[in-house]
Amino acid sequence: MKVSLDLIKELRNMTSASVSECRKAIEETGGDLQQAVKLLRKRGLELAAKKQGQGTKEGRIEAYVHLGNKVGVLLEVDCQTDFVARNGEFCQFIKDIAMQIVAINPTYISREDVPAEALEGEKDKELFYKNHCLLDQAFVKDPSITIKDYLGSLVVKFNENIVIRRFTRYKIGE
Repeated sequence: MKVSLDLIKELRNMTSASVSECRKAIEETGGDLQQAVKLLRKRGLELAAKKQGQGTKEGRIEAYVHLGNKVGVLLEVDCQTDFVARNGEFCQFIKDIAMQIVAINPTYISREDVPAEALEGEKDKELFYKNHCLLDQAFVKDPSITIKDYLGSLVVKFNENIVIRRFTRYKIGE
């Protein structure tokens, strides 16, 4: 199948994946853009899982204070190189995550962080994860993806491990 450059460009704009990855995804899905996006997300999550064991010694700390100065976040996101830590897309990702934390108020970063006693008495554990785990939450700027999907797309783009290490949310009166 011959893949048009316009289709590759459109998929690349949607996912930020490399040109070669976009071409492969379009070829494998027979030109279906939505299926190609899903395939690239799946590959991103697989790559993120492989990269998870690699050390992250660089990164950024973001401070975000919402309008009115009543709610704020301190967030640490780590990566492997200072090249990525200074990248504009990485910086935007961190700002987006800080705003997500202010808006949705997650308690944990991932499912693995949830203590067993927090799940006791919960009837719907999946709903609990979606409400309390940052990586399982729908992204506020694009509810069709989760924070985990967003993170996976950056791992694919930069080809290195990226970890949301920790955050602290502050709110007046809490």
